[in-house]
Amino acid sequence: MGRLDGKVAIITGAARGQGEAEARLFASEGAKVVLGDVIDRDGEQVAAGIGGNARYVHLDVSQEADWAAAVEVASGMGVLSALVNNAAVIRPAAIEDTSLDDYMAVINVNQVGAFLGMKAVFEPMKTTGGGSIVNISSIDGLQSKNGLISYSASKFAIRGMTKTAAIEWGRFDIRVNSIHPGGVNTPMGNPTNDPQAEKAPYVYQAIPRIGEPIEIAYAALFLASDEASYITGAELSVDGGWRAGLVTPGLPGTDHAVDYGYNPA
Repeated sequence: MGRLDGKVAIITGAARGQGEAEARLFASEGAKVVLGDVIDRDGEQVAAGIGGNARYVHLDVSQEADWAAAVEVASGMGVLSALVNNAAVIRPAAIEDTSLDDYMAVINVNQVGAFLGMKAVFEPMKTTGGGSIVNISSIDGLQSKNGLISYSASKFAIRGMTKTAAIEWGRFDIRVNSIHPGGVNTPMGNPTNDPQAEKAPYVYQAIPRIGEPIEIAYAALFLASDEASYITGAELSVDGGWRAGLVTPGLPGTDHAVDYGYNPA
């Protein structure tokens, strides 16, 4: 308890899923939290459930005016010390089936939203002696998949912007890092809430299951805390070993061939 005592954090996309988990965890560790989202009813309920140390604000991350209002609320609660750029959307489609409007809808939330968020908190953090910005990218910001032209482009961009901001703002004791989740059991990662989806797609992964929102939240908590005071510009994969490589049934090193549906006979 108390790893974020005295800090105020803004968390976007906080009405549900990963952002909700981060907001609840940060508050439990002593932070005052501003929850931003466009799903107002859910966001207000989450903030009410957290209690007096939480405020909900309507925050369309692609709009500078919304960011200014969120920063004003956060600054009124104390010293703004942390930002988690978590809000994201995804519109899977083949490249030839992706319209410019659909492409830009993803870019404006995922990429432009993170850019505007970093800009919005810079002056308050600089004035009060520093802070931590955690940008939620994806393993699809380190690699890609078919159907993810806009999503992957935005997540690669977040990775690059993180490093630029880390270089420019380190002298002000503002740390900027990115988290790269694998599959996460949220409305985005498991939209049908199918129990099979929690394991089947990950059967060849080192940890053969989907990730849970709290597992990403703990990574964000570490980077937002003073425990990470000498970490900036870093990429933290929280992916169950996805990026390490896949289990290959039939080769030495696994005794669970049946679990993988592989029968060498």
